[in-house]
Amino acid sequence: MSESRDSTRKASDLFVECLESEGIEYIFGVPGEENADFMMSLEKSDSVRFVLTRHEQGAAFMAEIYGRLTGNPAGCLGTLGPGATNLITGVADANMDRAPMLVLTGQGATSRLHKESHQVMDVVGMFEPVTKWAETVRHADTIPEIIRKSVRLARTEKPGAVHIELPEDVAKHPTDAKPLKPVRFRRAVPDDKIVNAAFDLLKSAKNPVIIAGNGCIRRRASKQLRDFCAKTGIGVISTFMAKGAVDMDADYCLYTVGLGSKDRMNLVIDDADVVMTLGFDMVEYHPRLWNPGKDKTIIHADFLPAEIDENYHPKVEVVGDLAHFLWMMNERVNAAPLSYDLSRQAKARKAMAEDLAEYANDDQTGLIRPQKALWDARQVLGPEDILLSDVGAHKMWIARHYHCHEPNTCLIPNGFCSMGFALPGAIAAALVHPDKRILGISGDAGFLMNVQEMETAKRLGVNMVMLVWEDNAYGLIAWKQTNEFGRHTDLAFGNPEWMGLARSFGWGAHRCENSAELQGTLEAAFNEPGPSLVVIPIDYGENPKLTKKLGEITATI
Repeated sequence: MSESRDSTRKASDLFVECLESEGIEYIFGVPGEENADFMMSLEKSDSVRFVLTRHEQGAAFMAEIYGRLTGNPAGCLGTLGPGATNLITGVADANMDRAPMLVLTGQGATSRLHKESHQVMDVVGMFEPVTKWAETVRHADTIPEIIRKSVRLARTEKPGAVHIELPEDVAKHPTDAKPLKPVRFRRAVPDDKIVNAAFDLLKSAKNPVIIAGNGCIRRRASKQLRDFCAKTGIGVISTFMAKGAVDMDADYCLYTVGLGSKDRMNLVIDDADVVMTLGFDMVEYHPRLWNPGKDKTIIHADFLPAEIDENYHPKVEVVGDLAHFLWMMNERVNAAPLSYDLSRQAKARKAMAEDLAEYANDDQTGLIRPQKALWDARQVLGPEDILLSDVGAHKMWIARHYHCHEPNTCLIPNGFCSMGFALPGAIAAALVHPDKRILGISGDAGFLMNVQEMETAKRLGVNMVMLVWEDNAYGLIAWKQTNEFGRHTDLAFGNPEWMGLARSFGWGAHRCENSAELQGTLEAAFNEPGPSLVVIPIDYGENPKLTKKLGEITATI
């Protein structure tokens, strides 16, 4: 904070000093009466930027994306009561998708917390199930310890959200306490003997495969994984959240798994005699879907021990820093090279690549196929550019048809899976990486869930494009109900006049109904300054066709 400080140093000043010492750059949120002292202290900071949002949920999604892209926590802020409850969906999403985050809420004075009182509720109790830790500041002098612990917990593998509640009277208390200096620690590394056991299993394998999970998008882990695969040729199947852990153009990239129905890469897993999971979170793709017989020989390597599950019972469990484990495996491969006949994996990759390119030159008008929309999105985005997916039918298509060159360039909510994620998330991505193209994809339902953040994007002047797939319905629910019941309930709704909506917020406005013109429309939107909206009528007639295709995939490669 600047040196021109009020002579009476209060707890809220200390709170901000501690955030500064931790290197916190952003706090997104909507303040209220009960965090007024904190806001006044924050206004004096030279290094922590407060971004005013139009809804607390949007603030939480922004903080989540900042955390996923940087590995460091940002703050999301709300007042007590309804402000705190508005935060919780985005907080739960961040926590389940392993994004470091600080959740900051105000609270009424401690003199009235023991009784029925205006807007007072047990906010800490509410956040406990969706955070790694939740705590109230009861004494000003404890702030340095609480913030140091919170940031450490938020960053520690596996990362997540931490909640701090600051009552309004405690925020005013005078204090002479000083921030604690952050001390970073090295993560524990696996024991040589257990790494040898994993290596011996791979040596005896005939047809191994790797399932890469969320933990593999860490830069060091991705680098070591690529080295390992280049040396061994072992194929890597990514979960939705691990896209880009290996380059989509690499021969050993086997695209993704994660759909509820059997897809081409499930056949590779069926064919494998050893499955090595790396940084795999069970919420990403439940093992009952890829190990229904409970008979796979599994090597589990991750920052934490494996979750107990009857379909996931590893023969070897390697616990420790994932990048270091892969480095240890690379050292062993250098000394004793591994060799396999992986021609069947190459066959599966070729079949999937043909699926991806099927509609590359589609010229359908009136409706645009999902496959074409994603092919063109990949063409206009460079290797380092970022795509964010909302939740809906479009997410299923993105998961299957959009692939990446670099880690953390396709951000999909896949644990808690909350709609309304992409628009505020794209704003945060544009703040973190103003030099990159940022494309958010939403359905018409998800986009309107946080539509108010269009004003935030315009006010901040961020360069980003939102691509809305319009079908005037909750398309994913219709898809799933139809698959199960042969029909669906009433899921239709109306939409705004999109171009008028965009212009009313000062955004660029584009509508494209001709497949052949989509790539050019996206280019035009990206070449405009500030935020821009592109709306396309989506051809969800492709949904049942994909269901049929997946149902007809044979039991062997």
